[in-house]
Amino acid sequence: MEKATFAAGCFWGVEFKLGKVAGVSATAVGYMGGQTQKPTYEDVCTDETGHAEVAQVEFDPGKVGFEVLVRQFYDLHDPTQMNRQGPDEGSQYRTAIFYHSPEQKAVAERVTAELNQGRFRGRIVTQIVPAATFWPAEEYHQKYGQKHPGHHCTL
Repeated sequence: MEKATFAAGCFWGVEFKLGKVAGVSATAVGYMGGQTQKPTYEDVCTDETGHAEVAQVEFDPGKVGFEVLVRQFYDLHDPTQMNRQGPDEGSQYRTAIFYHSPEQKAVAERVTAELNQGRFRGRIVTQIVPAATFWPAEEYHQKYGQKHPGHHCTL
């Protein structure tokens, strides 16, 4: 099993949609990429912790490749928007791929370069950065789309 971590705005929708990909065995939402230890949702919402809202997935690379997940990630949101998705604004809503290996970094960079050749109207601003400590979000955020059908973020 491998892990993949993505930020694409509100983490509820990202977790919900990536959790439906065949080969993904587990999902969790949380915070990554900032300087605050053990951040809470309220901390991250201040836009002062440096963390992004992320969805982390565990997947079987024999059933689904990382490239498939990266392409799904890009299909979920507008990666040309800096620090916002829809009505959500702030660096916690940035677009990012947090890679867990040199192979993941290479795939993310290759797919991003390919998609920058005209797939989107603007230039992709997605950060491709090393994974850092994953701080799980509070329980009420986990599997939000399953707990509240029809009420997860619209990406």
